[in-house]
Amino acid sequence: MIESEAHRPLVMVTGANGFVGEALVTSLMLKDFAVRRAVRCMSCEISDDGSVFLSGDINGSTNWMDGLEGVDVVVHAAARVHVMDERSLDPIADFRSVNVLGSVNLARQAARSGVKRFIYLSSVKVNGESSTVGGSLKASDTPRPLGAYAISKSEAELELLEVASETGLEMVIIRPPLVYGPGVKANFALLIRAIRMGIPLPFGMVTANRRSMVSVYNLIDFITVCLEHPAARNETFMISDGHDVSTADLVTRISNAIGKNIILIPVPVFLLEKMALIFGKQGFMERLTGNLQVDINKNFSLLNWRPKSRLDEGLMKTLDNPKI
Repeated sequence: MIESEAHRPLVMVTGANGFVGEALVTSLMLKDFAVRRAVRCMSCEISDDGSVFLSGDINGSTNWMDGLEGVDVVVHAAARVHVMDERSLDPIADFRSVNVLGSVNLARQAARSGVKRFIYLSSVKVNGESSTVGGSLKASDTPRPLGAYAISKSEAELELLEVASETGLEMVIIRPPLVYGPGVKANFALLIRAIRMGIPLPFGMVTANRRSMVSVYNLIDFITVCLEHPAARNETFMISDGHDVSTADLVTRISNAIGKNIILIPVPVFLLEKMALIFGKQGFMERLTGNLQVDINKNFSLLNWRPKSRLDEGLMKTLDNPKI
């Protein structure tokens, strides 16, 4: 254990006002962990309870020392995330500035400050954009990142492990696939809105693919285990709900949870892919029709962890959010 049972570690969460960070902070405080929330700007929406550290922009020059005082564990959830409408003139440089240089800078300062463990929220995209039919991506697989975001995450992992080797800082890397829950945005939120509106969707024949997802509840539960479990030290983990679904199955489950009948138009997958090619949406369509499964057996064998929240439970909690 990192700390004795009589003393909960002080945890600093970066990106504490983000989708995962905010939910993690709330959960940890309910479990009586001492939490320090690191946010980029004071105008960010944050609740009043708990301590707050203003980090400013995250890069290789960010000064974290005041925020790290007394901290036992850092959960680094802040990142420059993948965006569909990229406008940067040099995306890879911008991703590296935040996700690589910013993360390594934080880890080195954490080691100097006496932080014992550093949990890095990476991405399944380090493994690649898809898995083979009937296969699952594992933490031990050779990284195959595609795109600036994934490359930056992969490079950050390598450099953080080097920091751990040089300093003795315990490193834990977690690679989530799509994370959903109350407040989820982007394509998952668009899908939910389309189903709520009763819009017919052309996924009736997308039944053979399998996609892994993870609810924010299961992700937070796993992070909480990794805060203190000795066997998590210097390990990399995949994470999911443990229930992979096809696109058609996912749409049906969401519509059933909403109580809305949805029409699934039986469009052949090859036609969907051709239409995506015409409109320049190949990546988007691949995420709807392709396979991306992850293997989480290591989580049970090493940490005795299994998902606590089932897929349908996670979807119900997500759909209870009136903003979606």
